[in-house]
Amino acid sequence: MRVFVAVAPSTGAVEDLEDFLGARQDAGSDLRWSPSWQWHVTLAFMGRTPERVIDDLLDRVGEVAGRTEPFELGIARGGCFPDVTRARVLWAGIRDDEALAPLARGVRSACAVAGAAPEGGPFRAHVTLGRFTRPGDATRWVRVLETYAGPPWTASWVTVFESHLPRERGHRPRHEVIARLPLRGRG
Repeated sequence: MRVFVAVAPSTGAVEDLEDFLGARQDAGSDLRWSPSWQWHVTLAFMGRTPERVIDDLLDRVGEVAGRTEPFELGIARGGCFPDVTRARVLWAGIRDDEALAPLARGVRSACAVAGAAPEGGPFRAHVTLGRFTRPGDATRWVRVLETYAGPPWTASWVTVFESHLPRERGHRPRHEVIARLPLRGRG
């Protein structure tokens, strides 16, 4: 199974960013835009997760979430992976993300202990907006995103998703909610 744990922006935050990007998306024929209903901030991604560890993973991630106070976030600015001159991914950044890094560390540790080793490099709080059809210079997109500052929202849940890869060319991955786990702040 492909599993990831994420924090999802509020409906208001998503709608504000959609409004900001709306007219600009037509100018992005070199981008495959992610559907806004799939926008999220990934805390941990596990590409190969044995199904037998899911219950333990949910328990352990739930414990981390239960010890974490809800906190405020906002979407602002943006960038590219791996960098602006060889962009493959366009993303929006997260402001006020001081609480996200410890949450991501706790979630990643919980997943590893459960037997689902997280993949990827260091945590970087972001929302993937789209993927470029081929690597290239994305300076104009980063300049556009530099002007964006969305409304704040309260992160009060982490969500565990199963990610289904498309079976046919031209289709998009599909994310299925396995569990929503509340942030409660009980130490």
